[in-house]
Amino acid sequence: MKKIGIIGAGFIGQAWAKLFMQAGYQVMVSNSRGKNTLFSVASSIGCEIGSQEEAIEFAEIILIAIPFNNYLQLPAESMSNKVVLDTMNYYPDRDGHWPQLDKREITTSELVAQHFSKSKVVKVFNAILARDVIKDARPNDKLNRRAIPVAGNDLTAKQTVFKILDQVGYDFVDAGQLSDSWRFERAKPAYCVPLNIRQLQEALEQAQRNIDLPENSWK
Repeated sequence: MKKIGIIGAGFIGQAWAKLFMQAGYQVMVSNSRGKNTLFSVASSIGCEIGSQEEAIEFAEIILIAIPFNNYLQLPAESMSNKVVLDTMNYYPDRDGHWPQLDKREITTSELVAQHFSKSKVVKVFNAILARDVIKDARPNDKLNRRAIPVAGNDLTAKQTVFKILDQVGYDFVDAGQLSDSWRFERAKPAYCVPLNIRQLQEALEQAQRNIDLPENSWK
């Protein structure tokens, strides 16, 4: 049985958990408050629930869906050799100001990869609104799919993600290395806009590192 552990039980984590389970994956959802707060999630989705440590132990693929500022609180050593799916976005009003990010010196996923230095970090699932995750999935229609951008330094890990995306009903575009993932970070043309493969490729090309779209224009 294929297993995915999810850290973060908000709208994003729950939405992807549902799709993963529909595609035949065994899923454990966790949060920072403990499994006693997750019984309603288990009953509504049918997934397993556990502590963050249990979710990490449970699977070789870990999806992180928490506020960006909290990733440093997660245990890096126990994530060694695992595929880490980074869905997080940097919102200064929520996360505080990070000078490296404000100066465009590094991407959010590169920072995440520095923390999880022994993991295979893949930037994915950050450029879609939670309300669209289930609505836009087309597992039985390969001709009219939304495409999801993916970036990572480990090709095998990215190929694992490509397979998952296809199984849950999405096309994908390989957006390059983690250093290239700024092209689909917050306020870029590819961010949270429904696009097919060709349109997504164009949006990624159009992105300019020092130019952001108006805040919330993607909602």
